[in-house]
Amino acid sequence: MTRAAAAELDRVRAVADAVLYEGYLLYPYRASAHKNRSRWQFGVLGPPHATAASFAEEPGMAMGCLLSVPPGGPVPAEVTLRLRFLQHQVREVRRRTGDGAEHAVPELVVAGTSVLSWDEAVEREIDLGPVPLTGATDRLRTVAGGEETEPLTDAGGVRVGSVVRRREPLAARVRTDAVRDGAFVRLTVSVENEHAGAVAGKEAALRVSLIGAHLLLQARGAGFVSLREPPDGAADAAARCAHHRCWPVLAGPEGATDTVLGAPIILYDHPEIAEQSAGDLFDSTEIDEILTLRVMTMTEREKAEARATDPRAREIVDRCDAMTPGELQRLHGLLRTGDARNAAPAPAAASFDTGGAPWWDPAADAAVSPESDGVVIDGVRVAQGSLVRVRPARRADAQDLFFDGQVARVTAVLSDVDGGVHVALVLVDDPAADLHDWYGRYFYFAPDELEPLPEGGSGRPVPDPPPAEFRKENPSCASSD
Repeated sequence: MTRAAAAELDRVRAVADAVLYEGYLLYPYRASAHKNRSRWQFGVLGPPHATAASFAEEPGMAMGCLLSVPPGGPVPAEVTLRLRFLQHQVREVRRRTGDGAEHAVPELVVAGTSVLSWDEAVEREIDLGPVPLTGATDRLRTVAGGEETEPLTDAGGVRVGSVVRRREPLAARVRTDAVRDGAFVRLTVSVENEHAGAVAGKEAALRVSLIGAHLLLQARGAGFVSLREPPDGAADAAARCAHHRCWPVLAGPEGATDTVLGAPIILYDHPEIAEQSAGDLFDSTEIDEILTLRVMTMTEREKAEARATDPRAREIVDRCDAMTPGELQRLHGLLRTGDARNAAPAPAAASFDTGGAPWWDPAADAAVSPESDGVVIDGVRVAQGSLVRVRPARRADAQDLFFDGQVARVTAVLSDVDGGVHVALVLVDDPAADLHDWYGRYFYFAPDELEPLPEGGSGRPVPDPPPAEFRKENPSCASSD
């Protein structure tokens, strides 16, 4: 691997680490916090022979990705595959007694510093090497368990206890299958936890799980195709790529097609770590400013417990305590300029005559009436009461994609200050549609995501407004939240 390729892979790893450590340690970063007793939320591959009472996660995940392979390229087309995950590690604190024996304890104060028993994790990366883009492969990889003991001594050098760290051995099977799909190659990668023994109990299952499991793929002699926004001619092949608990996105700089991140959460292509982020807070898509301010409100006793909980928690507390006003201000907001992809457009002038009123004032354009305004879609005027079928664009988020093919009723057609049109909807088959309409809680789609339905098409009738006395007794129903 070239130096440039290695540096680019390190930048992708930084994004992948946000996935890897999601839920590893949650604010307020203390072992006593209830939510830190249920960690490791995403990408957990549990043991296949766990009892039902163990509440173990499924043992496998899989994803499909699409590659464009130029014929007769200068190098053979192949993909280098890396599996990354956390290995569970028990940190047990032991107190030394007068007879020299040591006994496990929840906490031990050594030279004025608290040391806690806690569950840690060790980062693992398995390099499976190059995978050919023809045929299938099947590889089993193991990770050794182990035990290490760290002595604890007081200020005078006398041993008062120890910290024992234990890990169970792990086994993972990675299979690949590459098949031709028209002008493309469809590559499927699956990962299975292959722990052989029976497991009983939630904690026992977690100790032999692969935590935060995800994949990094780098192509050589080929390029990955975006599955979120496939180019012309690739949509059908992209739709045949199947995923189970793992979703691939293009990684690296905008425009790069040689790297894919297969994550247990849905991301956009080319995800990035914001340059304003001073360090990990272990909450992906985290709001750094809010969490940093919350850390600053912790008492000294709470901070001491957090520092004793985990070295990563100590780093967070120390970093927040040392943050200057200028560094904190950087987290408050940013107007991006210069870079074409990240540039924030200047506030646009209102697309209508405001008559001197501020553009954000609803009175700026009295001619606008969402209840009576309409928009023409495929030659059909759509307005309040119209029935449409929802066809979310690929730019839509995961929730909107669940509405694909659903019939909806239009409640309003709105225009924003930039001239964009948004159609407010309630789903016809939603049992709570009437309530959503009364509350003013709608789903919003662009006109090009809607398919007009003929009058009299299937759907519920437009409900009558709630009685006045109902609105009076239930004022929240008149709210437009």
